[in-house]
Amino acid sequence: MYPSSEKRFIKINRITIVVLFLVITAGGVVRSTGSGMGCPDWPKCFNQIIPPTDVSQLPEGYEEQYIAGRAAKNQRFANVVDLFGSADMADRIRNDKSILVHEEFNAAKTWTEYINRLVGVVAGFCLLFSALFSATYIKTKPSIFIWSVLNLFAVVLQAWLGSIVVSTNLMPWIITVHMLLALIIVAISIYTFYIATTLRNKTILVNYQYASVKVLAVISIIVTLVQVVYGTEVREVIDHLNDQGVLRSNWIDSIGKSYHIHRILSYVTFAITILFFFLVKNRFSRLSLQSRYAWIVLFLVCLQMLSGLIMAHFDVPAFAQTTHLVIASLFFGAQYYLMLLMTKLKR
Repeated sequence: MYPSSEKRFIKINRITIVVLFLVITAGGVVRSTGSGMGCPDWPKCFNQIIPPTDVSQLPEGYEEQYIAGRAAKNQRFANVVDLFGSADMADRIRNDKSILVHEEFNAAKTWTEYINRLVGVVAGFCLLFSALFSATYIKTKPSIFIWSVLNLFAVVLQAWLGSIVVSTNLMPWIITVHMLLALIIVAISIYTFYIATTLRNKTILVNYQYASVKVLAVISIIVTLVQVVYGTEVREVIDHLNDQGVLRSNWIDSIGKSYHIHRILSYVTFAITILFFFLVKNRFSRLSLQSRYAWIVLFLVCLQMLSGLIMAHFDVPAFAQTTHLVIASLFFGAQYYLMLLMTKLKR
């Protein structure tokens, strides 16, 4: 059904999507273990391709060297922020001395962050090959090629943002942008996969226009993205509480408005997902791809609610933080793909 060149693209695209979720998982582990500054420089780690395992292997005078380099990079980044009209934010970056605070060496954190970067490199190569193999669609479906190339630029931007996350010592709003861009990269890969697979196999598309169902799917995705934003804010507050020495048992009660909005949105998402599930279930065969993904989305939202309840009632354990983030990403991906599958078959 598919020419070999198209099969090759679909295969690498599928692998890319899996690897991108692994990157998000690795990033979640880094965040929950506080390993974000395990490597004080970028792209190397302590100016080494293979990072040290003991303090005796650290470069001499590395603290001053990296703090100076970080300060210079932050000045350049502040200039970029200034160009976009955010003068107050640029001044904060220039004058916030806490950004330059040095973190003591910890081998476990260093290697956790290093593995995260290695997975990111693998994802970068996967996206590169996806862009190269998408050239087969230049004549038949140029949008696949265009989006694949744009996604390659997006991952380069993501890598640069990763370096800014390090140089600004995990500045909260940059981490939020970093997370949202990761979801955009995932969405583009899912979209190109969808276009490539439906180009020659249109039987997976619907025969009639279910406008209300697709609108509900779009609303659900928007709510999920807003929930992700508030979720990152909750995580930022938790980091701040942890730095202040607040007891873990008091974290939930100390978060404030962001947590309450995030929790309300979780119930809204759950309700929309239940409604969406029954709409799909009543309109599609249980063997259809739409029906299968409706079950997947329902299963993921239940897991997501469970992980949220575990964090709320068991003092935000680290494993639940990572689980919550990964499931949220998978949930977004499944939601998005299911929305695409609601597209009407064009005859």
